[in-house]
Amino acid sequence: MYKPGVIYAEDRSGQRYDLDQLRWRGDDGSPLMISPLPGITPSEIDTAERSLWRYRAAFPVAMDRWISLGEGCTPMLPRRWNDHEVLFKLEWFNPSGSFKDRGVSVMVSSLARQGVKAMLEDSSGNGGSSVSAYCAAAGMKAKILAPASTSAAKILQSRAYGAEVELVPGSRQATSDEAVRQSERLFYASHNWHPFFLQGVKTMAYEMWEDLGFRAPDNVVLVAGAGSSVLGCDIAFSELLRAGQLTRRPKLLVAQPENCAPIHQAFHGGTDELGDTEWSPTIAEGTAIASPVRLPEVVAAIRRSEGDVVAIPEPEIYTATRKLAAMGLYAEPTSATGAAAIERFAEKGHISPGQTTVVVLTGSGLKSADKMADVFAGG
Repeated sequence: MYKPGVIYAEDRSGQRYDLDQLRWRGDDGSPLMISPLPGITPSEIDTAERSLWRYRAAFPVAMDRWISLGEGCTPMLPRRWNDHEVLFKLEWFNPSGSFKDRGVSVMVSSLARQGVKAMLEDSSGNGGSSVSAYCAAAGMKAKILAPASTSAAKILQSRAYGAEVELVPGSRQATSDEAVRQSERLFYASHNWHPFFLQGVKTMAYEMWEDLGFRAPDNVVLVAGAGSSVLGCDIAFSELLRAGQLTRRPKLLVAQPENCAPIHQAFHGGTDELGDTEWSPTIAEGTAIASPVRLPEVVAAIRRSEGDVVAIPEPEIYTATRKLAAMGLYAEPTSATGAAAIERFAEKGHISPGQTTVVVLTGSGLKSADKMADVFAGG
């Protein structure tokens, strides 16, 4: 059952579509969002459910059956980073080892409800392994397109779940372009495009709210490639404001690797448009997206929160990865980019003593064994 008045909204052109339509983008090729939802109160959380589905009252569709592997409910670990007290949210506790499981669980559940039996996904690794896992759980077929440079452990994981994997030469963007071409033959359920993916990701912010005693943190530090974690947090905190559960938005403080930082470029360039910069390879492979499909929406979300974006040089990503590991936190370099940004944001006055700052660590170092070997070579 769809909630009254909830639709697919394509805000760039003003187009609207019914939720029962099987689509992944608007007729003009623009990405879709779910129209604004009212949010929930603490009494609407199903506390007997130990997964993100405890927040299903906040979803646009009422489902009595869903595809779950126990995703969500990840811990927030208090730690000191240099002179700053932060909470690291460990998203690698999700079943396939990354935050992508949140969005994929809700997306695949929605598509299964609509009768989809096979789907196509493009990914630099974590999204593909997550879609592969949830398709296996749902009894669906999955085809994953991934850059040829993707970490071998992530490719192995997708294949282990039974997915067909096709490696695409060239950049991460080349893989996305190939997926769009193949979408004419197989339903494209890209986590970067499908609006129900963001509905799952938003539960990360709902968890912060619940675990902090139903209050918001002051700051949320996120790593962004396509920016789904940024949009998920923006959606959830907007809903909680509508529901009267918050009085302010947390600042969304976003980190990208300097070698591939289109969101940083757009944000500080005062535009929503992509520049013509030639980006370089980065060890933070999960963020190497040169043309985020929702760039204007991501930039707007950061601005709405009075947040900021920083670009982190490769040596600082290496250092942060080693430093996290020395604390017992084996985070892949993509995740460590967020930790590397803590000092930058503090220097800019965004993180102050006494504030509550959540730093999201998106994925496990076990997923990127080759990249971790590069980080610790000779160490």
